[in-house]
Formats: sequence, C-alpha cells, structure tokens
Amino acid sequence: MSHDHMPVRRILGKHPSAVLLGAQLVTVLAYPFLSKDFAGRATIGVAQMCVVLIAVWAVRRTPSFTWVVAVVAIPAMTFTVLEAASPTTDWIVLTSALLHAPFYFYVSYSMIRYLFHDDQITTDELYATGAAFTVVAWGFAYLFAATQVVWPDSFVGHGGESGRSWYELLFLSFSTLTSVGLSDVIPVQEHARSVVMIEMVAGVFYVALVVARLVGLTVRRPQA
Repeated sequence: MSHDHMPVRRILGKHPSAVLLGAQLVTVLAYPFLSKDFAGRATIGVAQMCVVLIAVWAVRRTPSFTWVVAVVAIPAMTFTVLEAASPTTDWIVLTSALLHAPFYFYVSYSMIRYLFHDDQITTDELYATGAAFTVVAWGFAYLFAATQVVWPDSFVGHGGESGRSWYELLFLSFSTLTSVGLSDVIPVQEHARSVVMIEMVAGVFYVALVVARLVGLTVRRPQA
C-alpha cells in the first residue's frame, strides 16, 4: 500500500500535535455521552491515553519515553479500566489519579520542550501550544481527584454538596488554568485550595513563557 493511501499516518507524522489537540477536544465533547456506563468510560479513557502516547512519541522521542510508558502509562491504562468498572472505590480512584497526573505532566513537559527546541515556528508547534495547555488541565484534574479521595469534602458544588465527579473536576481545572473563573465547583479545604493555587500560577506562567515566546517569534519571523 502506498503512502498516498495512508492519510492517518501522514497527518500524524506531519501534525501530531493537531491530532492530540483534536482528541482532547473530542473527549471533552464525548464524555457526557460515554460516561454513563462501564464500556463508555473505559473506551474513552484508554483511547485518550493511546492518542497522547502516539502524539508524544511523534513529536519528541527521548530515552525516557520507553521508561515512562512501562512504569506509568501502561499501569495508568489498566487503572482506567478498573476505575470505569468501579468509579466509587477510593483506592482505585486514588491509584488511577496518582498514575495519570504524573503521566500527563510528563506529556506537557515533553511538548513544551518540543516548542522550545528551536527558534522556528511551525504549524504543528502552534497546535502543540494548545495541546500542551489541555494536557496540563488534564493533569491537574487528576490531582484534584486524588485530593478529593485523601481529604474528603475538598470540593463542593453550587448546592453545597461534596464529592465531585471527574468531569466536574476537569471543568474546574480548565476554569482555573484559563483564569476565567466560571466554575461552580469550589475548593473549600486547605489542601484543595493549595493545589488550585498552584494551577493558577501554572496558567499564568504558561501564558507568560510559552504563548509570549511564540508570539514574539512569529512577529520576528521574516516576511517572504
């Protein structure tokens, strides 16, 4: 089969960050439809991690990549399935969160290194700016989930009830990282507020360092 008949491989090879960003956004839209049963939760969780792994492998192959896959990513996929089957079992939720959070932070670190590896701005690096941002939000959502297990009642909703779903925590993470403040989920325990404050700082630094650098390089780029 010729390469002309392999559009997926061509797209992944040319714009892996676009694939990752698209997968993240599709996951956000699909989650409300697929989160009601075990099969949907397991499918979306494992598929999401597979796409992330492929994208990172494509944009930044490093000696540590194989180690991270073996030690963190594969166990995280296993616990994704376990959590889908038993979403209210604390030790499963906690272990899953403690595996997913460092994995997503590693992915964001790899993508930021990819953005800073030279002074040229490519189309894929523009996609990577958005993809890395969403991956950071995912990582903090899992930190919130772990915090909620270790310190119950860390987050409350607009009605005052505690025990938030993972999707609600993801919404809180995006609201915090973007500094829009639209979330109706509130951190009320001190440990939860500490983690949320760290994400606030991460969001500000991301804009100040990553986005500002890309804007500066784009402005400096010679016009044809």
